[in-house]
Amino acid sequence: MATKQDVTFTYKDFSDRKRKNLAILECIRRKCPISRTDIGKETGINIVSVSNYILNYIKNNLVIECGLDISSGGRRPELVKLNLENAYVVGVDIGPEKIVIVATDLGLNIKAKKVLPRPHGSMEDVLKNTVTSLESVLKEFDIIASRIKLIGIGASGVVDIFSGTVHDTDPERGRTKSTFLTLAKILREKFKTTTLIGNDATCAAFGELSLSPRTDISEMLYIYSDIGCGIIINGDIYCGTSGSAGEIQLLIDKENEMSRVLEVASYSVKGADLGVVQEAKKLVDEGDAVGILRLAGNDKDKITKDIAIRAAQEGDQVAKKLLQEAAQWLGVKVAYLINIFNPQLVVIGGGMEKAGDLFMDALIDCIKIYAFEEAFNTVKITPSFLGEDAIALGAAALSVRELFITA
Repeated sequence: MATKQDVTFTYKDFSDRKRKNLAILECIRRKCPISRTDIGKETGINIVSVSNYILNYIKNNLVIECGLDISSGGRRPELVKLNLENAYVVGVDIGPEKIVIVATDLGLNIKAKKVLPRPHGSMEDVLKNTVTSLESVLKEFDIIASRIKLIGIGASGVVDIFSGTVHDTDPERGRTKSTFLTLAKILREKFKTTTLIGNDATCAAFGELSLSPRTDISEMLYIYSDIGCGIIINGDIYCGTSGSAGEIQLLIDKENEMSRVLEVASYSVKGADLGVVQEAKKLVDEGDAVGILRLAGNDKDKITKDIAIRAAQEGDQVAKKLLQEAAQWLGVKVAYLINIFNPQLVVIGGGMEKAGDLFMDALIDCIKIYAFEEAFNTVKITPSFLGEDAIALGAAALSVRELFITA
């Protein structure tokens, strides 16, 4: 039987102790400062066990005592909180368009952030570049390497937890595959800390869940354009058998006659911009999309999805239509996923959601048409509130979770 590599985030494998560690420390992260008694009430773990766990956290510098709570009679209870000055975790987003690096404390408060363009080349080249990018960011923000307790990476592509590889799905980049075991080893040796990797949409889903003010969400989806889907089931990430769950596209061979049918069925992929840039350039060639071209400095090659969004927000009718068509394209896929998973929450990410109501209203209208009313009536559909930080912060959140469950 294939064995899971030790450089991927933990899921499914939770002992009773790990579950209690996570429940108590997550409660402290969300509610601190908080007393042991209130932790017991929130988690359902008896006060004696909570006190024993807290003593261990204090010993390992994860938690500190921070004063006394108001007494309702008798001895005033001691309050505890996370030791935010003790450690950093680093989250890295290796996305289809850019690399985002954040360093956070254990409370997931960002202490450093850098956005870099994704290097051209194979997945192997991109993973190698991650090392130098990380070094430069830590140096720029004076982050002491010895205080980094874990590095988490969210990678765009199909992750295989058994072979230790990530497979880029973009046909324009050649759909290259690379091992991330070497990258994890290099980072571990350079920074003397553990490095773990996961799929980008999975990381984003966990980031949105962890930093949401709502604590009642147990089933949710994070939709990264029409490329990938992060899945939360029973309040935790779902990665499937080999770690590759959430790929909402098919491996389509353009030379295959069947591919034409699959494209019509919306199983092909248009990318992070949902095809908006390509369509805008096509319209420019046809003498249309004048407003978009003007915002691009009359240079067709400088058209981006952000320019198309800006044009639509300024009232350009061609740009508005492009966004609405993109929303409808994505809406068919999202409706299908809602019918399958029946989630409480669907978070839309990838960048197009920045268009606001222009995009989201058309998306929701389309979903309403194709999703069954029972599933549609119980789901909330929102744009990502973490935006471009979702994947990197999600990788950081999964890193904090890893520290919590092994405390």
